[in-house]
Amino acid sequence: QVQLVESGGGSVQAGGSLRLSCAASGRTFNDYLMGWFRQAPGKEREFVGLITRSGGSTFYEDTVKGRFTISRDNARNTLYLQMNSLKPEDTGVYYCAARRNGEYGTWRWEQVGYYGQGTQVTVSS
Repeated sequence: QVQLVESGGGSVQAGGSLRLSCAASGRTFNDYLMGWFRQAPGKEREFVGLITRSGGSTFYEDTVKGRFTISRDNARNTLYLQMNSLKPEDTGVYYCAARRNGEYGTWRWEQVGYYGQGTQVTVSS
């Protein structure tokens, strides 16, 4: 098992930046593909992007491509989500997610093996 704890959420004005972190503990961090999801108020949880075990490849949904960057530090067992040029529609609870195996593409929440408690991001216009 792996335990995940997100941090770094907060409130920011449109156009601003935030960096989320996800600290992992338990089994070997680099055994896992890692991803981020988010859930806006009243909406379904949606996939944001993923990073491969080595950190060598990333995949992003079109809604965040070019603005968000996912990275990981396997020595520190930490996943990151750098969010730039934030928009009000980026508001939501952000969750990090871990899978032992998975496709290089959009994940569904039902496929996630482990996830954190979430951290709130609020972007005001």
